[in-house]
Amino acid sequence: MAKKSTIQTEKVNTHIVEWLKEYANNAKVNGFVIGISGGVDSAVTSTLCAQTGLKVLCVEMPIHQAESQVSRGREHIEQLKKRFPNVTDVQTDLTATFEAFKSAVPKTDDEAKVNLALANTRARIRMTSLYYLAGIHGLLVAGTGNKVEDFGVGFYTKYGDGGVDLSPIADLMKSDVYALGEFLQIPQSILTAAPTDGLFGDNRTDEDQLGASYDELEWAMLAAESGNTVADFEGREKSVFEIYKRLNTSNKHKMDPIPVCLIPKTLK
Repeated sequence: MAKKSTIQTEKVNTHIVEWLKEYANNAKVNGFVIGISGGVDSAVTSTLCAQTGLKVLCVEMPIHQAESQVSRGREHIEQLKKRFPNVTDVQTDLTATFEAFKSAVPKTDDEAKVNLALANTRARIRMTSLYYLAGIHGLLVAGTGNKVEDFGVGFYTKYGDGGVDLSPIADLMKSDVYALGEFLQIPQSILTAAPTDGLFGDNRTDEDQLGASYDELEWAMLAAESGNTVADFEGREKSVFEIYKRLNTSNKHKMDPIPVCLIPKTLK
């Protein structure tokens, strides 16, 4: 099911960097702020932003974070700072803020719903922190979502990691992001790590949550775009296609514009 990336990495790299520079210059801002997770998407995005020569602020925002995620993120930041003098970093430990939120909100007996709501809360606290830093430094919040996450299965938090000013890699499939990551020479520890959103304070992977790998979901997204239906497949392919269609449908509220109730002119 895997689709090997066919992008022209050097040309794509140049295209995105020029796009970032033009957007920032038109917006009259100093550069970009990016949350660093220890994953490939944020590593690639921050490297692309660094190549603009504009100010890039990399932010670590641990909340009961697994040590492996923290160490990968720090490895990337240190590498990036050595390569690009325009890159700086800051760590904002949000664990106490998260715990204060938990103690302030009402409790419920539905543990599954509580755990999911708190996972999304982590992402929203981080988004608030990024916009605070963006505001005081005159920066844009750079999104790190790829095409499968942002437009395929909606695997992000609404008003969390989905709350950004611009999305440099959102037209790239996950396989494309990995290809670009290799070209950009991001740390091997990141390229080989299992993708995880890190929102649950444990080592569960994105595949554990989604029920399919990114290679499989990328295949399903392309199949759906080609007009295929579940009836066209059997076995694992059928299961993956069903997973993709279910997630794509249930997360439309994230991917579509916010619905507006239009008032008829006759009532105004």
